[in-house]
Amino acid sequence: MTAIALRPPEVVMRLKRLGAAHPTRLSFLRQLIRRATREKWRVRKDRFDLDDNGFGRAVYAVETPARTYSLVAFSTPLDDEKRSDRVIAQAWDTSYVLYDGLPDAAEVARLEANAPLQEAGRYTRSELVLARANKSVRLFEDVVAVLAQGRQPDEEQLLGVGYLLRTTAVYGNGKFGIADRDEIAARPELAGSFQAEMLTVWLIRSFTLDLVDHIACRRNPAGAASLAPELRRALGVGNATGLGMAPFLVRHPLLTHSWFLARETALARVRAEPHAGAAERDIFSKALADLRQRVARWHSDDDRQAAATRSLAADLDALAENLDRLLAKAPPWDAVYRFAEDKFSLEGQEACVSLILEPHGALVDELGDTMKADETPGHAIDGSVTCGSLRQALLDSYSWAGKVDFAEPSANARFWYVSAEKLEPRLGERFEEDGAELEQPLATARDALSLAAALAQEPASASVADFLLRRPEWRHAVRRAQIVAKFPYAEIHDNLIGADLRPVDILRAKLAFFGARSFDPRSDRWLRIALFSGEPLIEDVATMAPAGEAA
Repeated sequence: MTAIALRPPEVVMRLKRLGAAHPTRLSFLRQLIRRATREKWRVRKDRFDLDDNGFGRAVYAVETPARTYSLVAFSTPLDDEKRSDRVIAQAWDTSYVLYDGLPDAAEVARLEANAPLQEAGRYTRSELVLARANKSVRLFEDVVAVLAQGRQPDEEQLLGVGYLLRTTAVYGNGKFGIADRDEIAARPELAGSFQAEMLTVWLIRSFTLDLVDHIACRRNPAGAASLAPELRRALGVGNATGLGMAPFLVRHPLLTHSWFLARETALARVRAEPHAGAAERDIFSKALADLRQRVARWHSDDDRQAAATRSLAADLDALAENLDRLLAKAPPWDAVYRFAEDKFSLEGQEACVSLILEPHGALVDELGDTMKADETPGHAIDGSVTCGSLRQALLDSYSWAGKVDFAEPSANARFWYVSAEKLEPRLGERFEEDGAELEQPLATARDALSLAAALAQEPASASVADFLLRRPEWRHAVRRAQIVAKFPYAEIHDNLIGADLRPVDILRAKLAFFGARSFDPRSDRWLRIALFSGEPLIEDVATMAPAGEAA
């Protein structure tokens, strides 16, 4: 077998390519689905106390081999003028807790007094995830009305949106007093990245679908229809995500490296395969057909995304036309990738990466276990290295940063800070707004070049420890430089404070690892997506064969 080199960070970690990312079979929700199917997780409604308008409480219990988890859901009246996707909102249509175990009536009552308050509530270590969601109001009501008449909703209208509820936050990892990550990190079913959060969203999807059926039935008990199984499977859960999530890939370099390294390793393995068997060809063709159908329904008012989607549609058409010819070459999957690399847009190239991995579960799925990193102890600075060697390491790892002229105002146009009101990351305009003195250390390219310049003033043989004793303000940059030297996918290879920065590019890269689809930027700072659309329902996995997913 011919070895294929991994795509280098200078190709993979550019903002424009990150902004064209697609979910793969290594995405976190796909990992969760495979485990749940393999272990035959069982879901039951322990409680479903909703009134005629769908207001009340519900509990969905999930039995895994080791323990039970419960989604505790609350649906409450909400005036239209209070419904907002913004993080500053204070009321939502629905709120949720992923509970460790099965809550009794007293616990449900406690959660009912707190979960609808979200950040303002009080929580315990029994709460693993906190979430809230709003209805996609017009579509939600249209679907209820049609079902109440005994008919099914229009498929094109329904799948053009792809969801009936849209989450505006899914909090884990100890936020607002819920359980710390350490509480669940050793549990196999939740050990992977964001598995508790993905389980929460998967269960919210089931509650959403049951909610529309329930309201329709209450409106017309004798004649209402239930949402058809194929439509239930096609719908997902929407999500609105903004700047608060954007710095994650920068602040977690070890985790970021592990995610991208796993995906790039998977791609290299598949490209090196010497043959394309009939089963693999069939799975690839079905995945390609499915993606072409999804792209036909992928609408965005963002001009850049709309143009990218049109290019993607053309790329996928070309791939379908040339597939047999490409798979006749050796190695076949490398030929497919190289065709995309040579002919396609970035959107098409990254979609091709996703498609190539799809038929090769036996070859790549085990890499999902590597997509985590223990960042709790931090990364100790090695003070014994010399200033000369660290400077050279900086010049090697950040050679791309030298192309940015930070003397230009446009290269320093923005600064990252933390909002005092919501304790969330925000992006300020350096030359138009106050607050630059509160800048967070996210200007990685600028800081790396500045550190290299500072080291150039030191004796080459002097130790970094001695340098930092005198210049402690450089500790964060030294630590990052030593991380990036060892973990090449840890750094985004672009200026993160420039005037042309589009934070949605960073958001999309992270969300693609979650398994998100239907990316719809609403500005350069936030976007909407869908999770679990077209994936199995959690209540079905107990009866699915492990091969229910693509091989």
